[in-house]
Parts: sequence; structure tokens; C-alpha cells
Amino acid sequence: MSDISYSPKSARALNIAVCHHCHQLVRGHGRCSRCNTLVHFRKPDSLTRTWAFLIAAIAFFIPANLVPIMNIKMLGQGEPATIMEGVILFIEHGDLPIAIVIFVASVLVPLLKIVALVFLLLSVHFEWARTARRKTILYRIVEFIGRWSMIDIFVVTVLVALVQLDKLASIEVSEGATAFCFVVVLTMVSALCFDTRLIWDIKEESTKGNKR
Repeated sequence: MSDISYSPKSARALNIAVCHHCHQLVRGHGRCSRCNTLVHFRKPDSLTRTWAFLIAAIAFFIPANLVPIMNIKMLGQGEPATIMEGVILFIEHGDLPIAIVIFVASVLVPLLKIVALVFLLLSVHFEWARTARRKTILYRIVEFIGRWSMIDIFVVTVLVALVQLDKLASIEVSEGATAFCFVVVLTMVSALCFDTRLIWDIKEESTKGNKR
């Protein structure tokens, strides 16, 4: 899929900005005439904020996968289990679909989301002007699937509520679940801070340079 041709009459070129709060179109930057919110052509400090939240998410991603996320006890005996150990446990008990869902939602999706955001940030930082349309689509995919990463915490929460059979069996939440929640929230906030219009700004500058 090739990039669509860039029109020089962009909103910013026409001195038009959009309010991020109520989505009112505003002539120039200043305050929105509808909600009185400060209006900017681009999200202020978009790259800095995106990098900050993303780096924090990467820092929490390590303990989220190495620190136990739940403590499973059977007949009074048991040991803490990380996300991968939980996946293996479900496989051993014949629950392959649940194991696949947890692995994809808790390991694969957060990792791919982090990699995708790093790629988008680097593409803006180094001004990679090609495939702007594909980068925008990639961002939309990242923003959409990121919220489903909480499936693992949801599964653990359900198990904790259901598997409480006194001394026979019990499941308790461990520290890894907290770290994983931070990963999900921080990656979601990081994606929200990223302004995709920066990608098209680079495309615009590249197009202008080629016409000179």
C-alpha cells in the first residue's frame, strides 16, 4: 500500500488547530472558544512525554515477566508462578486456549506494542519520511490492541475469586501483577501522548524539499 499524495493545504497550513478537549476547530493557537482550553497545532512535548512513559513501561516489563504474578497452592503446597509458568501450567492441565490467550495478551502484545512505539518514535526523531501512511495504520493498531493486554490480570482476578477451596486449593496475586498493570497503563498513556501528525509533518517537509 503506497502513501497517499500529500496536500499542501493542511489544517496547520491554513492556520487551523483542533481543540484536544472538545474537538472544536480554532483559527490559530490560543484558547478554544467553546471550552476555553489551550489549543496547540501539535500536542505539547509529544515526543518527550511518549519516550518518558515508554521507558518507564520497559522498566516495569522486566519484573512483570520475571517476578511471580500469582501464587498457586494445592493441598497446602505450592510455589509462585510467573506469567510463562502460568502459561505452562495451563498447558499441562489441558487448557491450551487459555494458555494461548494469556501468552498473546500478556507477553506478545505488550512486547510488540513497545517495539512498535519505539519504531514510531525513532522514525520521527531521525525523520524517516517514507511509508507515513503505514506508520499511521501501525499506530492505530497499537492504540486499539493495547487495552486488551489486561486480559491476563482479568484471568488471574477470576481465578483468585473462584479457586478458594480452603486448604485444598487457592490462588493469590503476587507482586508481578502490579508490575504488569504498570506496563499496560504506561504503554497506553505513551500511545496517547504520541502525535501521529508529526509523521505527516516530516512527509510534508520531505515533499517540499523534493520540489525545490
